[in-house]
Amino acid sequence: MNADELRARAAAWQADDPDETDRAELAALLADDSPEAAAELADRFAGRLIFGTAGLRGAVGAGPNRMNRATVTTATAALAAWLLGRDPAAANAGVVVGCDARHRSEEFAAQTARVLAGAGLRVYLLPSRQPTPLLAYAVRYLQAAAGVMITASHNPVGDNGYKVYVADGAQIAPPADTDVEAAMDLVGPSTAVPVAPADSPLISLVGDEVAQAYLDAICAELGPAPQGSAWLRLTYTPLHGVAGQLALRAFEQAGYPRPDVVEAQFAPDPDFPTLRLPNPEEPGALDLAVAQARRSGADLIIANDPDGDRLAVAIPDPAAPGGYRQLTGDQVGALLGWFLLERLAVDPGAKLSEQLVVSTVVSGSLLSTIAAAAGAPYAQTLTGFKWIVRAADLRPDVRFCYGYEEALGYAVTGAVRDKDGISAALAVLAVAATASQAGQSLQDVYDALEQAHGVHVTAQVSVPTEGAIDVMSRLRGAPPPDLGGDPVRAVTDYSGGSDLPSADMLGYQLAGARVVIRPSGTEPRIKAYLEVVELVTGRTLAGARLAADARMARLRAAVAELLR
Repeated sequence: MNADELRARAAAWQADDPDETDRAELAALLADDSPEAAAELADRFAGRLIFGTAGLRGAVGAGPNRMNRATVTTATAALAAWLLGRDPAAANAGVVVGCDARHRSEEFAAQTARVLAGAGLRVYLLPSRQPTPLLAYAVRYLQAAAGVMITASHNPVGDNGYKVYVADGAQIAPPADTDVEAAMDLVGPSTAVPVAPADSPLISLVGDEVAQAYLDAICAELGPAPQGSAWLRLTYTPLHGVAGQLALRAFEQAGYPRPDVVEAQFAPDPDFPTLRLPNPEEPGALDLAVAQARRSGADLIIANDPDGDRLAVAIPDPAAPGGYRQLTGDQVGALLGWFLLERLAVDPGAKLSEQLVVSTVVSGSLLSTIAAAAGAPYAQTLTGFKWIVRAADLRPDVRFCYGYEEALGYAVTGAVRDKDGISAALAVLAVAATASQAGQSLQDVYDALEQAHGVHVTAQVSVPTEGAIDVMSRLRGAPPPDLGGDPVRAVTDYSGGSDLPSADMLGYQLAGARVVIRPSGTEPRIKAYLEVVELVTGRTLAGARLAADARMARLRAAVAELLR
């Protein structure tokens, strides 16, 4: 697209943009002759935001490649057309709409509600600044046809997003997402989309009853706090996100002591002033919590991400910087899976042979080993909770018990068909309190798991690149004969489909190790997920860990070189 075509497209978008602020933003860019403004304009019109992980996500700003009121209007009109085209009864069942505290989230949620009502759909509008798991729960609780959550989850400060749930309470999945994507092409000018007034009788403002029902449901499934939990010292932070108030209510209702809150990060703030990136996986994200935990002598640190659907956990470790070490998602995933299966094992009404536990192809394998030892079925899915929570849907012999993915996401109850950082926090507290009753720590519990099932070390290699498709093509054409000095025993190409839907992903199996490589779904980079397993038999646990760490170092170096 040459400069004249670009400016013509921008002017056409500006004329059709329903938002005065966005129109002014484009006008300023069009009036600016600098190379920076030209590059910015080109990026905004390089394409259109497309449905990725359950919806749209991108930087807030004017233009088709940005999150703005016009983009939200088009997406919502397409969603409404898709819902009504499938089932006219969706109009009365309605759509639940919620939002987090990101920049313009409330505006986008209000626009979503008004466009849905303009299409004749009933709308349940949640109170503003609520966590994503509450929206996921509300879809089934209110028996709605769908849900829309305005959130960018843990993306950078300037982003926002539009996340869609369907009637089963789970994230939208293929082919529905591509159908909505195709419907966006048919919407036409956003200013021509019917928009109901904010006080439309089709829009109902939801009170606290849904939040209380959610708390009742997760507390009932996970049970009250174990005896002795009053002595548990906890530091908690929602990282400037929206989970804080609901999480504190959950802790209190379950019977846990009020945590020592990181006050500087408790109130929702879309600028995330104390964080470099609002992602609990990022180094330094828990620094304030660690400093506070060190002062109070906390037994445990837990943190939710900005929209409350993920959970980070850190435990005391004198050898770690600051005296606390963050557990990996795979470590927490194994701990929670073991704990939930242990509880079911003593429940006379539960059959372990019917309790399905689930993780993904890029997550660690310790959960599968724990499940096998317990006699529980295990399933592996592609990355994403739209796959994880549906793993039992077509299997009449099992029920979904638990699922996780390594990126700090856990589904520990049947109340929410998505990852839920608040119920997961309750489950972690239950593990810690139960261990404390026996004079143990979370580390002691995890040590016992690795003593029994082997040391499982996982890691990631992430390489920025605009040519991820070329890297994947090169690897398919010339698979490596070995990695880190160990022969590659088998290669799995997931693009051809197998027991799983087709995905642009490669897996390499080595003796006691594996590597999975895929392009990122949200960033211009390629990612590799590594695991090394060392059995403890004939040596100490410490010795097995040293051997696993040494092997992982070699494997990481080899994979980093492979992806260059």
